[in-house]
Amino acid sequence: MGEDPSAESTAVTESRDPEQIREEIESTRQELGDTVAALSAKADVKAQAKQRIEDTKATVAQKKEQLLGKAREASPQSAATVAARASDQARQNPLPLAAAGAFAFGFLAGRASRR
Repeated sequence: MGEDPSAESTAVTESRDPEQIREEIESTRQELGDTVAALSAKADVKAQAKQRIEDTKATVAQKKEQLLGKAREASPQSAATVAARASDQARQNPLPLAAAGAFAFGFLAGRASRR
C-alpha cells in the first residue's frame, strides 16, 4: 500500500527457477494467512472480552492466594504444629518430659493414697 511495486520486485528480464517462484508464492500465502488470522482476532470483540475476563480471573485468584499465604504466615500456629514441635523437642531431650511425667505420677499417686 503506497509503496512503489517496482522497488522490491525482481526485473522481468531475470529468469527465475519455477521452484523458487513456488516457494515465494507459498511464503506469501503463509504471511497472508497469518495477517488475516491476526486481523480476525482483533475484530472478534466477544473473544477479546472473554480473554480479558479470563485474565482478570487469573489475576484475582493469584492475588487471593498471595493474601491467604500472608494471612497464614501472620496467624498463630495451629495446635497440630505446636504438638508436633513439642513432640520433636521431647524426642531430642527426653529428660524434662520424664521428670514432668514422674512428678505428675507422684502427685496423682499421693492424692489416690490419701483417699
